[in-house]
Amino acid sequence: MTRITAFIDTSAYAESVADHAAWVSRTTGYGLDLVHVVDTRRRTAPVDLTGNLALGAKSTLMDTLTKHDADAARLAREAGAAVLDAVKAHAETAGAVDVHVKLRTGAVLDAVKDFEAGSRLLVVGKRGEHADFASGHLGSNLERVVRAAHRPVLVASRAFKQPAHAVIAFDGGASAGKAVSHIADGTLFTGVKLTLLNAGRRDDGLEREMEAATQILREAGHTVEMVFTPGEPEKVIGAHVTETGADMLIMGAYGHSRIRTLIIGSTTTEMVRACRVPVMLFRPDMTA
Repeated sequence: MTRITAFIDTSAYAESVADHAAWVSRTTGYGLDLVHVVDTRRRTAPVDLTGNLALGAKSTLMDTLTKHDADAARLAREAGAAVLDAVKAHAETAGAVDVHVKLRTGAVLDAVKDFEAGSRLLVVGKRGEHADFASGHLGSNLERVVRAAHRPVLVASRAFKQPAHAVIAFDGGASAGKAVSHIADGTLFTGVKLTLLNAGRRDDGLEREMEAATQILREAGHTVEMVFTPGEPEKVIGAHVTETGADMLIMGAYGHSRIRTLIIGSTTTEMVRACRVPVMLFRPDMTA
């Protein structure tokens, strides 16, 4: 069975990630793997005071610190297992099929490499358990996952809403083409209104590419409109999503024109941070 992978942490986004993943699963019939990674490297190391201690006291303290680390790792695994059990029940209630849970210890990127080969899509939360919500800081794992992944990445918003209208940020580049092909070849966006949006200067070559992409999507049974809006991409895209009430933004992590900087740290960061809708990201080298 074709599968998708959702990465679950202990943040407030866990339920939303499950909801987004369940939507993909029930719409496509893909099985769902829920993965929680206990990253032991994130625990703050205690201050090393052993250099100031006598040999016997130093040995006792080191034993205590070792036990502390072991206890912390055990508690983290227990918490992860509890979260996975709760999220699995939630996803199954939301319609996900063939749900499996996986508890891992190590690095998130290692888990991405292990699971993405058998996945069509990766689902992650916009912000993680260590994010600063007040500053709008994105989850630290998000950038690493997007940079490392060879599959499309769906970044879940804080709350899930069944998508009825999705905006595709289109610049004629390979990433945009990958997104169009992924949508046309699949069933995930069946019944979802699509808007191909170009933010920037309109020219004949780009218009032909937009028309070709629109035709591909229409032949696949989708309702599509083309929109050209001049202006800065980071302003135009977000404004269009808000003004039209779109439920999802689809964009390239790299692009062909000025939007080639759409990788975490630039316009993509602003779109993911500012838009209150889920964002699906594609890179040219991703296998859709």
